[in-house]
Amino acid sequence: MVKMRPWVVAVAIVALCGVTQVRSSASDHRYKARDEVPLYANKVGPFHNPSETYRYFDFPFCSSGPVKEKKEALGELLNGDRLVSAPYKLDFLINKDSEIACKRKLTKEEVAKFRDAVSKDYYFQMYYDDLPIWGFLGKVDKEGKTDPSEYKYYLFKHLIFEVSYNKDRVIEIGIRSDPTAVVDLTEDEAINVEFTYTVKWKETDTSFNDRMKKYAQSSSLPHHLEIHWFSIVNSCVTVLLLTGFLATILMRVLKNDFVKYAHDEESADDQEETGWKYIHGDVFRYPKYKSLFAAALGSGTQLFTLTIFIFILALVGVFYPYNRGALFTALVVIYALTSGIAGYTAASFYCQLEGTNWVRNLLLTGSLFCGPLFLTFSFLNTVAIVYNATAALPFGTIVVIFLIWALVTSPLLVLGGIAGKNSKAEFQAPCRTTKYPREIPPLPWYRKTLPQMAMAGFLPFSAIYIELYYIFASVWGHRIYTIYSILFIVFIILLIVTAFITVALTYFQLAGEDHEWWWRSFLCGGSTGLFIYAYCLYYYHARSDMSGFMQTSFFFGYMACICYGFFLMLGTVGFHAALFFVRHIYRSIKCE
Repeated sequence: MVKMRPWVVAVAIVALCGVTQVRSSASDHRYKARDEVPLYANKVGPFHNPSETYRYFDFPFCSSGPVKEKKEALGELLNGDRLVSAPYKLDFLINKDSEIACKRKLTKEEVAKFRDAVSKDYYFQMYYDDLPIWGFLGKVDKEGKTDPSEYKYYLFKHLIFEVSYNKDRVIEIGIRSDPTAVVDLTEDEAINVEFTYTVKWKETDTSFNDRMKKYAQSSSLPHHLEIHWFSIVNSCVTVLLLTGFLATILMRVLKNDFVKYAHDEESADDQEETGWKYIHGDVFRYPKYKSLFAAALGSGTQLFTLTIFIFILALVGVFYPYNRGALFTALVVIYALTSGIAGYTAASFYCQLEGTNWVRNLLLTGSLFCGPLFLTFSFLNTVAIVYNATAALPFGTIVVIFLIWALVTSPLLVLGGIAGKNSKAEFQAPCRTTKYPREIPPLPWYRKTLPQMAMAGFLPFSAIYIELYYIFASVWGHRIYTIYSILFIVFIILLIVTAFITVALTYFQLAGEDHEWWWRSFLCGGSTGLFIYAYCLYYYHARSDMSGFMQTSFFFGYMACICYGFFLMLGTVGFHAALFFVRHIYRSIKCE
């Protein structure tokens, strides 16, 4: 018989104990009467500033015992969740009436802190058996008073929990404050507070599998769905009309061009060429700053892949409401795992453009998106530390993210780059490039880069702007967004319009005998990201009540990174569409 080492036995026992404890606790969400059901207090913050949240016990709440912190996953920490044991005990099926949770004497400073929080509409969030609940800290009595100095400030001291159950499972929980049980915070004087609570249990027929549906239904209400479908119909009609109009013009013009060029070849070979055929010897001349261009395409391809994977996870139901941190975890993990795609795409295309310093190109690819994101994060995390907010990541989490970058992202980027360099792919150009570039004729102002970007970005943005409001209200507010199928349709429309408008503008650029279309097609494709950032300014001032330096810096800082990501991704889509089109038209004519 094989003799087992003592440490193996010890580990096995600990593991079995852990499994036993987990199975009899909250992991399977099954309870017997009088079992303790976990209630965690999460965070406190101003209702209109979703990024500015603080730990529950940063405020002078009392505790009924030692405060235990719940161990959080990476995504939960990135989401700003900091769960601790709450002072209220809601044992399974046990009703309570005006039970005392704890008592505390508030000092003048603590009273002032609560009063300031109440005046700014601070709310608290808790989780009971993984179900979210919210409530406000207090209320401001403004009735019949015009002078703010006459306002009365009250702290709610009695909470009423109403819990629904089905057999041995918790199905739903609601919380409300007793408006008559309050503490007057108006004056700066020490007061004694007795926090109490009531628990009411009632049976329901709703199954455990359907208990999260009520949170998802808010974004699926009939009037909301009507607006979403109106958004899609509006986008589709706009897209069909404009793309149909452009396609008709483009096809007629191209057909005329092909007939004209074919006739020219038959009638007079020495006749001077005009239009886009005239520049066939320059149209495939490699762009300036080709290392940066290849890096931008690599980063854009990675972000496009990341977006597709996120949509797949959303459509199969991974991101159900209040699955805390799932989206952030998915973003970090998928971004790390897809870095090989960025390395391969950038290095392969760079070598096709006859680039030689592929190592520098790889470094540029790795830092093109991560660099600005890291700088933004460093600044905003410092702001959060100064504010002592939950958005400030713990040192351990920062180390974990660094290790993911160092041990997963960077090696995969290098491996992808080596594979791209060794792919030996050649750039497919239907026409030979002349030794010396032709001079570009003077162009009217509306044919310059910035006006073309404005035209290119407006059409895709007009197709998505209605849906943008709901996304912003979900990310930067308290709405719930669950209609991922509609969002995916809007995303497909965005890609189609971006590709088509870029192709149309590229044709008009080439028809004007301007052969520097590489960077132009990328910038025109990505210009929708600039329009989205302009919408951020409108949303902040006109559609939200956000205020304060921390919330403002978080909103504009992280939205700048998101819009920059859209710029790279849609720029890549625009360039590939333009490249396909340019190859097609020049393959259709006889090039000398």
